[in-house]
Amino acid sequence: MKRAMDWDKEKLRKKILLLFLGLLFVFAAASAVTTGAVPIGWQEVLAVIFERLPGCSPPVEISGVHREILIQMRLPRVLLAAAVGASLAVAGATFQGLFRNPMADPYVIGVSSGAALGAVFAMMTKSTFSMAGFGAVPLFAFAGGLSAILIVYYMARVGRVVPVMTLLLAGIAISAFLSALVSLLTYFAGEQLHQVVFWMMGGFSGASWLKVKVMIPYALVGYLSIQLFARELNAMLLGEETARHLGVETEKVKKFLLVGASLLVAAAVATSGVIGFIGLIVPHFIRLVAGPDHRFLLPASAFLGAGLLIGTDTLARTVMAPAELPVGIITAMVGAPLFIYLLKKRKKLRYFHSSE
Repeated sequence: MKRAMDWDKEKLRKKILLLFLGLLFVFAAASAVTTGAVPIGWQEVLAVIFERLPGCSPPVEISGVHREILIQMRLPRVLLAAAVGASLAVAGATFQGLFRNPMADPYVIGVSSGAALGAVFAMMTKSTFSMAGFGAVPLFAFAGGLSAILIVYYMARVGRVVPVMTLLLAGIAISAFLSALVSLLTYFAGEQLHQVVFWMMGGFSGASWLKVKVMIPYALVGYLSIQLFARELNAMLLGEETARHLGVETEKVKKFLLVGASLLVAAAVATSGVIGFIGLIVPHFIRLVAGPDHRFLLPASAFLGAGLLIGTDTLARTVMAPAELPVGIITAMVGAPLFIYLLKKRKKLRYFHSSE
């Protein structure tokens, strides 16, 4: 009886925390669209929204300039930052659970290095290739990220089995090799050096509705494909052998998780460049606070990742306005000390011990 009551309290606590994170995300998004070099009031934001709802009239008049800033600049930027932040956080939670390693992040198996290599190659060759309105850089980045995970997967496969530790080691090796190639290309970048370096730092200065329309479907598909296997991922925390005894088809689950997480990372890197620490810090924090149950961990990480990256991007474009800092610099400066703090707290809180 007491155990059932404790379980109900735990579920209620997680629901409250999830609600809080959802409200935090909404607050971050609402603050971002009103904050900037040109301040815009809440009433004007609501007016833009009401203008597009059938049968509704805007509560106040809004100037043409403010309307353009909101629709063409801030709204797509906020939505893109939310999708990228949620994607990186969910991918990080997936890799940490799959590898049972708190240091794993979305870039640990070479996806980001492959995407970076593709993007830098497109910049260096001044490729004019385009498809569906996307230029060569995001397309090559996406292709590079997916190619990297395929190489890692087939390198790690032993017969029909892919040992998790072998997969992790193959990913680290391929990531290091691809990073070396990126450094080599950067050395010979010449007049493209500024573009290459800025892209490698990550940011949303090039946000557009086109990127949002492409990013969000990948984010939804990747997230849902991972969430469907949340229970199986919980079981795999106990080890592959134990998971198999519990009826989990571990090889099938690993494939789905790898594909889903890699889609999230490749799409995020292709649309925003390389942004670190979101996929490492966010799921690490949620897991320390609320435990390792992925049924809760995945949506909580998505909300916190989205809100955190929106807030970081708002800081990046306002702290030195009208100049703009790369988002990746801020996430690294904030993420590294925070991660050290979380590591010190780790011994006092639950981590990879499932509550199921």
